[in-house]
Amino acid sequence: MLPADCAGCRERRPGLRHGVCPACVMALDALRPRAVRPTPAPPGLPSCVALGPYAGPLREALLAYKEHGRHGLARPLGALLAEVVAAAVGGARPVALVPVPDTAAAARSRYGDHLDRLARHCAARLNRSGWAVRVHRPLRASPRPDSVTLDSAGRAAAAEAAFQPRSSGPGRGRAGGAAPVVVLLDDIVTTGVTLAAASRVLTATGWAPSVAAVLAATEKRHQS
Repeated sequence: MLPADCAGCRERRPGLRHGVCPACVMALDALRPRAVRPTPAPPGLPSCVALGPYAGPLREALLAYKEHGRHGLARPLGALLAEVVAAAVGGARPVALVPVPDTAAAARSRYGDHLDRLARHCAARLNRSGWAVRVHRPLRASPRPDSVTLDSAGRAAAAEAAFQPRSSGPGRGRAGGAAPVVVLLDDIVTTGVTLAAASRVLTATGWAPSVAAVLAATEKRHQS
């Protein structure tokens, strides 16, 4: 097989599996979900669990997937997101996954909603493991600048009007069962303002998230 660039380290290597070399697979497999929280946390931010810091192979794989059209990474990244959801919820139970939606412009530029793809692979992985999981899309995104281009103040301003509801809450499960645990999904948490804004809209329409699950969390650099 001809060598190709590994999405995790950008080295040219033959025989990549889902676009990632064995060394980067090992690095990703070594990550363990943990609770994270930006400081200061914006009002309305639910508890948040991340797979790891936005660095190394995880950062590179997310960039390759989101910005460079490596859509084949949706399956392995979705499987990693399933680990985060399982750790965040804490047991096999009915779960409603709610991905933060892309704007129409972002979805066009990325040939589809990148987080929706991750959510579908995440749900499939959990369902194969015996969970009862469905992806729901109760939010639609209003036009806004790409968060990559914004500073903290810009993210906060854009987030205020970022989302609109498209459906009412999930209600109770089938046959009178308990309502599902609502898990808000995103790929990266930085300041938390996007997750908080989405959570406020969801809560107002009966979809209050119990927790947010993300793949990566940025970490502040402290000057010495």
